[in-house]
Amino acid sequence: MPLYDYQCASCSHQMEVLQKISAAPLTDCPACQQPELKKVLSAPGFRLSGKGWYETDFKTGAKKNLAGSGD
Repeated sequence: MPLYDYQCASCSHQMEVLQKISAAPLTDCPACQQPELKKVLSAPGFRLSGKGWYETDFKTGAKKNLAGSGD
């Protein structure tokens, strides 16, 4: 389940909520009880690092050319 950031337009209360993608967005602020809660854009909570899927992972011999090498 993804994390969503919310901010209240009325009192500026911010919170992070773990919700299903199919769940309806929250509307009522837990701090001021006003229906002013809105989702805000935030940075993703993961980072890609280490070994992964690269163009050369499963190529052998002369086929290990990188994209754009002009062969």
